[in-house]
Amino acid sequence: PFSFYEETQGWVRESKDSWENNSFRIFVELNNNDALEATNQDIAGIIKENNKDASSAELFLHEASNWRLYSNFENGKVSGGMIEYVQMFSAIAIFILLIACINFMNLATARSEKRAREVGIRKSVGSGRKELILQFIGESVFITFIAFMLALVLTEIALPFYNSIVDKTLFIDYSNGRLWLIALAMILVTGIVAGSYPAFYLSGFNPVKVLKGKVQIGKGGSTPRKVLVVTQFAFSILLIISTVVIYKQIQFVKARDIGYNKENLMLVWTTSDIETSFNTIREELVRTGAVQAVCKSNSPITRIFSNNSVEWAGRPEGPPVSFTTIATEYDYVKTMGIQLLEGRDFSPEFKSDTAAVLINREAANRIGKENLVGEKLNFWGSERTIIGVMENVIMGSPYQPVDPLIMVFSPDWSSTITVRLEATNDLPGAIAKVESVFKKYNPAYPFSYRFADTEFDTKFANINLISRLGSSFSALAILITCLGLFGLAAFTAEQRTKEIGIRKVMGASVKSLVLLINKDFSRLVVVSFLIAAPLAWFFIDWFLERYPYRTNIPWWVLPLAGGVALILAISIVSIQALKAAFSNPSKSLRSE
Repeated sequence: PFSFYEETQGWVRESKDSWENNSFRIFVELNNNDALEATNQDIAGIIKENNKDASSAELFLHEASNWRLYSNFENGKVSGGMIEYVQMFSAIAIFILLIACINFMNLATARSEKRAREVGIRKSVGSGRKELILQFIGESVFITFIAFMLALVLTEIALPFYNSIVDKTLFIDYSNGRLWLIALAMILVTGIVAGSYPAFYLSGFNPVKVLKGKVQIGKGGSTPRKVLVVTQFAFSILLIISTVVIYKQIQFVKARDIGYNKENLMLVWTTSDIETSFNTIREELVRTGAVQAVCKSNSPITRIFSNNSVEWAGRPEGPPVSFTTIATEYDYVKTMGIQLLEGRDFSPEFKSDTAAVLINREAANRIGKENLVGEKLNFWGSERTIIGVMENVIMGSPYQPVDPLIMVFSPDWSSTITVRLEATNDLPGAIAKVESVFKKYNPAYPFSYRFADTEFDTKFANINLISRLGSSFSALAILITCLGLFGLAAFTAEQRTKEIGIRKVMGASVKSLVLLINKDFSRLVVVSFLIAAPLAWFFIDWFLERYPYRTNIPWWVLPLAGGVALILAISIVSIQALKAAFSNPSKSLRSE
C-alpha cells in the first residue's frame, strides 16, 4: 500500500502536499466513462488554481485499458505507442497471406491444363461462365478451410515457441465466438482472393479450341504470373532489408557509451531503518570484502524520477528550462564510475557542499558558458554553486538524446542504495554477504535487489521483440515465396521439356540449359529488387525517424538483400533445371 511507501520514504512525506510534485501516477476510478473529458478539464483548472506559476497543466486522465497500446502523448493528446507496431505486423501478416494467395494463383493457372478439358466439356454441355467461376471459387474456399484447420494445429504446435519470443502466455480461446466469426471471414476473403483470378482465367477458355487442342495451356497467364512473382519477391526483399536495418539499430544503440559502469552494480530499495543506519551499513558492506563502494540517491541510475526547472544568470528569455534531477550524497560518482570532466565530487571536507551541485556535459552545453565551476544556479528555490561537470549519463531511453542533468547534495532524499560489488567469480557469495548486512539493520523487510545491467537491458525489450518478430515474419515470407517458386519452376521445366530435349540433341550443355531456365526467373528477381529497394528505404527511414539517436542505413544492405533473393531463386530454379537437363531427350521427343 502507499502508506508503506510513505512510511519508509521521508521525501514522500515531505513533498506529498506540494503542487509542484509530479513523482507519482494517480489511478482514478470514474463513475462512468463519459465523465473522462469533464474530469480532465476539472484537473487542469485545479492545477492552475493551486499552482499559478505553472507554465502548463498537461496532467490528464488516460484509460488504463488503452495504456499498453497508446502510451505516447504530445500536447496532452495520444500520439501513438505500441499500437503502431501492432498495425505494422498486422500489415506484414496480411502481405504474407497475400504471398500464399499468389502462390495459389500462379500454380492454379500454370497447371490449368489439368482443368482445361473439363472446362471445355462443361461449357459444351451448357454450363455458363458464371457457374464455372462459382465452382472454382468454391473449390478455393474449401481448400482455404482445410488450410485453416491445418493452421490451427500448426499454431498450437508453434505457440510455445512464439510465447518464448514475446515473453507472454498466449493461447487460443476456442469458446470465443468472435474468434470463429473472424476466422470465417478470413476463410471467405482468402478463398475468394486466391481463387478469383484462376476462376476467371479458366472459365474464359474457348471450349471449341480447347477440345481441338488449339489452346496453348499455361501460356495465356504468363504475364500475370510474372507480375505475381515480382510482387512476392519484392515483399520478401523489403522484409530482408528491414530486418537487417532493425538489427543494426539495436546494435548501434547497445554500443552507445552510457557514461557509467553498469557491471556489478547492485540496486537496493531503501527503508526508514536503512536510512537511519546508512553510514554504518556502508562501512560494514565495505568491510565484507565483497563491496567497493556504496552510495544512495533518490532514483536508480537506470531510471529518471525527477525533473526540475533551473535558472542561471544570462539565461535567454523563454519557457522554463527543465533538468533531470538526482538527489544524492558522497561517493555517487565513484560508485557509478562516472568520469569527471571539470571540478570535483561532493566531499565531507567541504561543508559548503550542502549548497553545491554537479552537472553533466549536456547541462553545461545548455548553459552555454566556459569554465562553469563556481557558477551559480537557482534551483529548488535557492542559489547553488556548480562544483563539477561530469560526463553524460544515460538514465532514460538509450534511443533519445541525453537529458541535461543536475546532481544535488541531499542525503535525506533517497529511495535507492547502490552497491558496487568487487569483480568476483563467486557472485552468489558476494550477494549473500550484502544480504546479511541489510538483514541485520532491516530485519522487518525482505532483502530485495536488482542489477543495473539487467535493468538497463530491459530498455531494449520492445525493439528486441520487434527484431525477433520481424526475423520470424521475414523467414516465413521467404519460405512461402520459395515454395511457390519451386512449384512454378517445376512447371516451367516441364513445359519446356521438348525444347530442352531438342537443345540437348543439338549439343547444348547442361550448364547452358540451366542458365536458360534461370534467365527468366533471375530477371524477375532483379525487377523485384528495383521495386523493393526504394520502398524499403522509405519504410526504414520512417521507422528510424522515431529514434533521434539512430543508425544510418548502410548502402550495402540493399545489394545484400537483392543478392540473397537472387541466390535463393537461382538455387531453387536450378534444382528443377538440373532435373530437366539430365533427363533423357528421347523420352520427351518420342511423340515428335
